[in-house]
Amino acid sequence: MVPDNIHIAHPDKLFIGGAWVESTGNGVIEIISPNSEEVIARVVDGTEADMDRAVAAARKAFDDGPWSTMAPAERGAIVRRMGEELGKRAPELAAAWTAQVGGLASFAPIMTGGATMTMMAIAGYADSFPFVEKRPSSQVHTAIVAQEPAGVVAAIAPWNAPYGIMSAKVAYAMVAGCTVIMKPSPETPLEAYIMAEAAEAAGVPAGVVNLVAAGRDASDHLVRNPGIDKVTFTGSTLAGKRIGEVCAGRVARCTLELGGKSAAIVRDDFPIEVAAAILGNTITIMSGQVCAMLSRAIVPRHRHDELADAIAKVMQGIRIGHSDAPDTQLGPVAMKRQLERVEEYVALGRASADLVTGGNRPAHMNKGYFIEPTLFANVDNKSRIAQEEIFGPVLCLIPADDEEDAIRIANDSAFGLNGSVLTNDADAAYRIGRRIRAGGFGQNGMKLEFGLPFGGFKQSGIGREGGVEGLYPYLESKTILLDATPAGF
Repeated sequence: MVPDNIHIAHPDKLFIGGAWVESTGNGVIEIISPNSEEVIARVVDGTEADMDRAVAAARKAFDDGPWSTMAPAERGAIVRRMGEELGKRAPELAAAWTAQVGGLASFAPIMTGGATMTMMAIAGYADSFPFVEKRPSSQVHTAIVAQEPAGVVAAIAPWNAPYGIMSAKVAYAMVAGCTVIMKPSPETPLEAYIMAEAAEAAGVPAGVVNLVAAGRDASDHLVRNPGIDKVTFTGSTLAGKRIGEVCAGRVARCTLELGGKSAAIVRDDFPIEVAAAILGNTITIMSGQVCAMLSRAIVPRHRHDELADAIAKVMQGIRIGHSDAPDTQLGPVAMKRQLERVEEYVALGRASADLVTGGNRPAHMNKGYFIEPTLFANVDNKSRIAQEEIFGPVLCLIPADDEEDAIRIANDSAFGLNGSVLTNDADAAYRIGRRIRAGGFGQNGMKLEFGLPFGGFKQSGIGREGGVEGLYPYLESKTILLDATPAGF
């Protein structure tokens, strides 16, 4: 069962070893619409045994097949063909995002189209990346450094941006010469099914791309499988810590892109109304369910109340509605448990800070997982609402004594994924950006560029995705020392 505007041939099967196969179990994953609270899709729920089958298929394709030794340019051409197949299915990918997590239909084509473009750009690294280099040596006649594929990859993607994140992981792994098991979030498996069908249509060799949708236990089993050489995970810090522990136990490679509690510093030179428009509208992007979200705003103490009033006006003008309505600015959060999580933090905020606006379910929406955009003012940066990732449309406004205090507050976090400063002074923006302990930083808003490295400091993760740097975690460096120069060099 899938929505009428999404055409998946085998939602009741898994893609393993180049074929659509039955699960060893009879479980079913139900996908609930956050707009209607009704079941809109069902796919098979993979088992631990299914994970083992997928690992065995990927292992065989890596160890015995041509993929890992194929010329990078040939691999890149196949990834491009897969990207072309996905481009043909852009409307379905957009519809899947809206149906599963309530992403705005008005934004979905941009979101999914950009992801496919990124996948095609990653395919281009197959032609330009120096996989083999001759290096100077003081010890031998010829030194060669080769970048070889890390091996079998478990690619685990989250529910907030399932296609963009999974497609990038798969593309990097394939270009590097790795084989992959896709493990989508159980809330958003449909895009991975479309990707598996695209791999099949593109002629990707059997076992190079595999798909098993499953819940927590089977996913943990996948990570623990000794046939997995590398795990690439995007999701919560809590889950990332578990994956990191498992990988450390057997010295498996891992890349972890985790949570954030990113801060925007508002400088005195920046107009209040412009700052309010940026902050009040940014927190509603994807219903606040963005790991790099600017969920803390740090403002000079003497401007705090004025900015709070201005942000409140912006938030009160936000149009809340169903995801498929063209004029909706804020749709639902993705699932019931996420709504309950946001409401728990709102309750904490009411007890520790000043609720300026929002905090309730909108009166005109009697069904669906909707919550008003919410602003807390006079927030203590040590409080839970300022220190923990809420993952919803909740903004914390924190007063600071001066710029030094603002930088201190911004860095006083277990996370370090993103940051921003609102200023018209580029020199000040660069100076402050260099002092913020975060993997990304932008002037005047939440700035993200996935053609460049993306990742975090501290508990926001390990490693980078995006840009040529995103290829490195899928490669192992090998140094070869020779007494003479081989042919071809």
